Amino acid sequence: MKKTGILFEVLIILFGNFLYAAGVVFFIMPSKLITGGTTGIAICINQYFGLPVSYFVFGFNVIMFILGLFLMGKKFALTTLVSTFCYPFALELLQKVAGGYVVTEDIFLCVLFGGICIGTSIALVIRAGASTGGMDIPPLILYKYFRIPVSVSLYIADCGILALQAVFSDREKSLYGIVLVLAYTVIIDKLLMLGTNKMQVKVVSSRIADIKDVIISEIDRGVTLLHGQTGYLEEEMDVLLSVVSNRELSKVERLVHGIDKDAFVIINRVSEVKGRGFSEGKRYLKRGKIKRG
Repeated sequence: MKKTGILFEVLIILFGNFLYAAGVVFFIMPSKLITGGTTGIAICINQYFGLPVSYFVFGFNVIMFILGLFLMGKKFALTTLVSTFCYPFALELLQKVAGGYVVTEDIFLCVLFGGICIGTSIALVIRAGASTGGMDIPPLILYKYFRIPVSVSLYIADCGILALQAVFSDREKSLYGIVLVLAYTVIIDKLLMLGTNKMQVKVVSSRIADIKDVIISEIDRGVTLLHGQTGYLEEEMDVLLSVVSNRELSKVERLVHGIDKDAFVIINRVSEVKGRGFSEGKRYLKRGKIKRG
């Protein structure tokens, strides 16, 4: 990877950690909302023992970083290194800069914008190929060694952390805290899938050869021919299968119906596509030779 690409990813990770800290400092802590993850544990420790949130987060992140280094390997540890030190630093810095400043006293707005900040920040860090560290690491270790799904471990951990905070929070704040966790979970899922959704197109037509040629030449997408048979007339025919981007879909439809206005077109949204032309570069085959593009 080029140095500019690495620098850009590091900047994204730094921005993500500062955005996470901003959500906690300006919305979560002033409204005394409960939340999951390392921050939720830190809020519990702060409530019972008075230890500053940033201090606990730093210590916990360092311990998790060392655990990840030994159990997950050096490559994994390097991806979490920036977050391990950046997030607690950002927390401490923003707390000092804010000086008790309250953005809003409306608890619903705190839930909404806190969830947006946390969800967006985690999604940015993950899409940059890194980890936010802290409580993200134990579920990954459990998955590696015991094959326990990461999502299951995270939800169980968050439920336990929320329960600990519910002891010293009133019922309304506890309920808002649950909404907060749900909000940033949904935002993470949506942002992680942003731009990865593709459209699967199946075409049934008597002119499938012409449609195949035009998709390859005009759209520059690969196609697969599935051998089938019509149900009523029991005629043998091919069904064309292709995967295109959202922006290419309307052009594909125009080209297909421009060739055969009676073509039967089935369109499905697929959440993720991996392989040549999508997650990897395209390859063009010509006269038995491979040309990499």
